[in-house]
Amino acid sequence: MQFGKDMVLRLLIVDDSVEAAEAIVSALRNSGIAVRPTRPENEQELTALILQHPPDLVLAARNSRNVSMHKLMQSVDASGKDLPVLVLMETVDEAALLAVMEIGARGVVLRSNIVHLQNVVRAEWADLEARRSLRRLEAQVRETERRCDALIDSSRDPIAYIHEGMHIRANAAYLDIFGFESFEDIEGMSLLDLVAPSQVDGFKQLLKQLSKGDAPPPTYETQARALDGNAFPAVMEFTAATYEGEQCLQVVLRRQEIDPELAREVEAMRQRDQVTGLFNRATFLRSLEDAVADAAQNSAHHGLLLIEPDHYNQLLQEIGLDQADQLIKACGERLREAIGPDDIAARFGEHQFAVLTLHSDHSHTSELADKLREAFAGRVLETDHLSLSATASVGGVQIGEKIASVTAVLGKASQCLQSASDIGGNRTELFDPGAVDRAEEERIAAWVARIRDALDADRFVMNYQPLINLHGEPIEMYEAYLRMQSLGPDDSSELVQPLSFLQIAEEHGLLWEIDRWVVGKAIQVIGERMRQGRQTTLLVKITQASLQDESLQQHIVEQLAKHGADGKLLVLQLSESKVFTNLRAAQEFQSRVYHYGVRVGLEQFGAGLNSFQLLTHFDAAFLKIDRSYMEDLTSNPDHQQRVREIAEKARELGRQTVAEFVQDAASMSLLFAAGIDYAQGHFLAAAGPDMDYDFQ
Repeated sequence: MQFGKDMVLRLLIVDDSVEAAEAIVSALRNSGIAVRPTRPENEQELTALILQHPPDLVLAARNSRNVSMHKLMQSVDASGKDLPVLVLMETVDEAALLAVMEIGARGVVLRSNIVHLQNVVRAEWADLEARRSLRRLEAQVRETERRCDALIDSSRDPIAYIHEGMHIRANAAYLDIFGFESFEDIEGMSLLDLVAPSQVDGFKQLLKQLSKGDAPPPTYETQARALDGNAFPAVMEFTAATYEGEQCLQVVLRRQEIDPELAREVEAMRQRDQVTGLFNRATFLRSLEDAVADAAQNSAHHGLLLIEPDHYNQLLQEIGLDQADQLIKACGERLREAIGPDDIAARFGEHQFAVLTLHSDHSHTSELADKLREAFAGRVLETDHLSLSATASVGGVQIGEKIASVTAVLGKASQCLQSASDIGGNRTELFDPGAVDRAEEERIAAWVARIRDALDADRFVMNYQPLINLHGEPIEMYEAYLRMQSLGPDDSSELVQPLSFLQIAEEHGLLWEIDRWVVGKAIQVIGERMRQGRQTTLLVKITQASLQDESLQQHIVEQLAKHGADGKLLVLQLSESKVFTNLRAAQEFQSRVYHYGVRVGLEQFGAGLNSFQLLTHFDAAFLKIDRSYMEDLTSNPDHQQRVREIAEKARELGRQTVAEFVQDAASMSLLFAAGIDYAQGHFLAAAGPDMDYDFQ
């Protein structure tokens, strides 16, 4: 399981020592886990936290005095929640391990071993999410079955379920077409009894084939016989299904009142995409489901390929939206020319195509993927009025017994397609155990090259969002947000958000260079604004990498002198958690830059167990409240109370507060009443390349 920044671990820590609890939180955050911690001071507070703010996981010191292990397990059991408890211990022996297991804890964590702590928490969180996912899926299945039941009952199409040739379910339309009054009249009756005598032998052979596990035909034309003995032409559609846990066949029967040849033509049109003539998504998915079932039941091997033209939006800009169908049609023709006679091709999305190659091993699937890629790269796409040079990315997966579910097959193929496209396009990528690691290495290498190119060629840019003073005189203040320009074909560019590249930059030692660019650019802008007679304060984020690098301080001095900028207009922001884990370095850095008027603020403030304790050791000029408190501020009384507490304590300490991510007028009113100093967010003004907000 992958844990990203959008997943937050709600962690309850039972420990007598606040410092020890903070160390645990810092260790987890340093490993990339976003943590929202709570810590009860006593047993009464423990019960309230479990009931009112249910955590995902509990880390409990075995010998905690404030909250006993016995009381903790009692509270967890009484809550009725799936709440794993991990016991923190200094050392583990057989007796201690058995004692922990006996009280119902999920496992043991060695407090002194950070790697063990991180790995056990990750594993237990992954297990918890897996259990939650299973419960959600089970609920969805029950709801889906209920809705399907209702749809079948209300459907105008005659539908029945057949098990071993006998009726086990039929809807009202099915009963009506044969003249039965209730299901009791047909329950247990053989499907053969509803077929005209002249058709019995052929239909009996069909049922034998189906009983052996052969795939049912998409449609079967026959003569059906009603209760009164009258026969009528009918078309049956068979689909493998389950009913009340039993494998069975779903039969949809339609009276054939029109010309059979015309009906076949209509059915063929219904299965096709009208622009390309390829199969449509629904038809293709039925074939894919059959292939996946074949792989699961018969250990067969098939290949699925997803194809997308590279830089599709830019191609549309070149030819115009009115030519979109022509472009898709040309892609479909190119695809049709490249596949084999037994391959199944479809238009799978707006500009995505799919190919199912049956009874194909990995080598053949890979060769077909290369052939499809070359079909686009090697020739010009011809529309009615234009000729285009376009490449395509191909992502695929080998369908086999180990990946025999439609969801997994499509997920892996989509990941491969996205990876091939992200690296630059005009590539193929197929899923196999070794290919995933190689693709990830290539993807990271490509990102490192893009970051290095952006640094060398000055392809980073800033966007600016105003901060609005809620109580005092309006002053000109902006936060600067970093963006990276990524070059596409024809030297066109797109802006890439920092979340896409900062983690990779950190892993490859590039953060300090990015910090230097950010700070240098901010000072340059401040100097330019000063020469225009504008006193503009800029807030910029720097990373913990710069705390260990004294060159940033010298860079600040040089840039302030070069651009004639006032250091008092520059505010550097560090996250609270990074300052806590690098406190000595942060103190020394702040002391050095303070001599030049540069201020340092804390962002993500309030996310720690005791955020204000940090301020006794670190003199932050600004406190930017953690955005998690803003997401549901208007409907969450606890968050409102926390924001008021932060604002009140900050005023007592002479610190200014900032609330970001403001989304509505109601939030603004609450922030104003709480005494927050500054607010920013899309409700007030979105970030953009220009600093043109009217602060008056």
